[in-house]
Amino acid sequence: MRSSPHELVGIGLYSVGDAARLLKTPARTIRRWMGGYDYVHEGERREVPPLWQPDIGQIEDQLELSFRDLIELRFVRAFVGMGMDLRAVRNCMELARECVQSDRPFSSGRFRTDGKTIFLESLDRLDEPALIDLRKKQYVFKTVVEQTFRDLDVDQDIVRRWRPYRGKDSIVVDPERSFGQPVAARFGVPTVVLAQAVEAEGSVARVAALYEVSSSVVKDAVRFHEELAAA
Repeated sequence: MRSSPHELVGIGLYSVGDAARLLKTPARTIRRWMGGYDYVHEGERREVPPLWQPDIGQIEDQLELSFRDLIELRFVRAFVGMGMDLRAVRNCMELARECVQSDRPFSSGRFRTDGKTIFLESLDRLDEPALIDLRKKQYVFKTVVEQTFRDLDVDQDIVRRWRPYRGKDSIVVDPERSFGQPVAARFGVPTVVLAQAVEAEGSVARVAALYEVSSSVVKDAVRFHEELAAA
């Protein structure tokens, strides 16, 4: 487990609440995916393990996630959002780890190129091969991968950055900057600072001048945080 600030540079640091807001996903769902859960079926208690062990783990009894965890969760959310059973997602992830040779396979550049074969084969390995018909399988994979990779920057087969505001270059999530919190890409100012400053000052132009950031970026920061709050 990494806990000191210098160990987290380039790793990113997100609370479950941070991840929930950025992914527009209930915090309870993220805790279940990353922490596991149990349930009772016909009087028998069953345990469901985490999808994977997070990079950082617990800090002061709170689950913390890395940038890699965050990006993997984006893919999980996208697959589930397309109607895939979580068991199918887990099966796909396990096979992808073997094929891509990465413990975070969905956010690998190789998954973008080789993932279709992995995805279809993993579904065929399930006990219920008819879980999703072939046409829907093809549609689900194509939609998830094309949409999810569209706003990711991949370098040397690894996702390095995420452009979370409509894929625009103005705002970036980069684990090398501000512990992975969203920042104005060219200027490095955290977007939450810009959005809160506009609320306090009541003027985009004044905030742009105060932080030496272009007005268009300040406007994007405000809209970005409005969308997160409304999700």
